[in-house]
Amino acid sequence: MSTQAVPSHHVISDVRCRYASAFEKEALVKPFLLYEQHEHIVTLTMNHPEKRNPLTGNTAVQEFLTAIERIRSDSNVRVVVITGAGPAFSSGGDIPTMQQQAAQDVSPMRIREDYRQGIQRLPLSLFHLEVPVIAAVNGPAIGAGLDLACMCDLRVASERAKFAESFVKLGIIPGDGGAWFLPRVIGMARAAELAFTAEVIDAAQALSWGLVSRVVPHEALLHEAYGLAQRIAVHPPQAMRMTKQLMREALHARLETVLELSAAYQALAHKTPEHAEAVNAFIEKRPPRFDA
Repeated sequence: MSTQAVPSHHVISDVRCRYASAFEKEALVKPFLLYEQHEHIVTLTMNHPEKRNPLTGNTAVQEFLTAIERIRSDSNVRVVVITGAGPAFSSGGDIPTMQQQAAQDVSPMRIREDYRQGIQRLPLSLFHLEVPVIAAVNGPAIGAGLDLACMCDLRVASERAKFAESFVKLGIIPGDGGAWFLPRVIGMARAAELAFTAEVIDAAQALSWGLVSRVVPHEALLHEAYGLAQRIAVHPPQAMRMTKQLMREALHARLETVLELSAAYQALAHKTPEHAEAVNAFIEKRPPRFDA
């Protein structure tokens, strides 16, 4: 098992936000994201625990984009786990950066472009990643931190996890796509309650609302998340990727469109070596072996 910092020598020049902060300067020394791969599972760990792993005012977005592109180009990767170092999953936005954006000399058009070229690239990149993504929520997931968890396909929470869609408390809106993701995860009424009250809910309530699929003892969180990842990774990777793509398309497509796409994908799946191996293994009563 190897752990690497996501390459960041070109990160600052790629980040479009012009508001340099102490976090960005620190990131030149300490990368935000750690990339760890064990067999078919990649773990991405947000590693600014002293700042509670904020997603803005630093290089977080560009490092996520770099890591996602690396995953996309590696056919050996079958599952991704995202978690946070320290007591928090992610505190969301960086408050000092918000103060800078509120300055009189910063135009609304500049802020709009910073969002479009900054944090809004993260939900698009994660949404189109073909392999399943699991959020292992180790602590508070606040604002954009909650939205990041909702961008993942599955969420497993520590008993210490807390969740809040807290943007209105700061007089802003969820600018990272949270208004799209959250209702699709827990339904419009629950999402509205979280967004309109900005209240914090604990892990037990998140479980009852369907925000997370399970709550586990804090010390067992990564073990449980990896166990789930391993149960996913044993299956044929191409069929898994196409299944995720179908489910993504089904979020906004008509039934007829999804059925037509399913027929096309099934035609491809029937001709893969993975399908032949799975059928042969079933007939021969042995475990299947799927290469990357």
